Amino acid sequence: MASNPSLITRDTDKIAAATGNLYESVSIISKRARQISSKMKEELSNKLSEFASAVDNLEEVFENREQIEISKYYERLPKPTTVATDEFLEGKLQWRAVDEETSNTL
Repeated sequence: MASNPSLITRDTDKIAAATGNLYESVSIISKRARQISSKMKEELSNKLSEFASAVDNLEEVFENREQIEISKYYERLPKPTTVATDEFLEGKLQWRAVDEETSNTL
């Protein structure tokens, strides 16, 4: 992921340009950010499950350097919202608009 992890100001006109509506664009970005977050959480859980033990021993928790390094790696990754926003602005996302006529009928 080549996104910049620092806080930056975004041009709302550029965000709204792809859909014509700022709120629709933010909704698309937020859905993608949830997908990225879910994927990252699953990856982290899978990697940390290797270190799970049946016995809760505090000495093992503090001395497991591999587990700490894995956690620190994921903490340093850019936030899912930043990655999703960058993907959206670079045109890497695809989405389908829901037709208003069919979405309003029950």
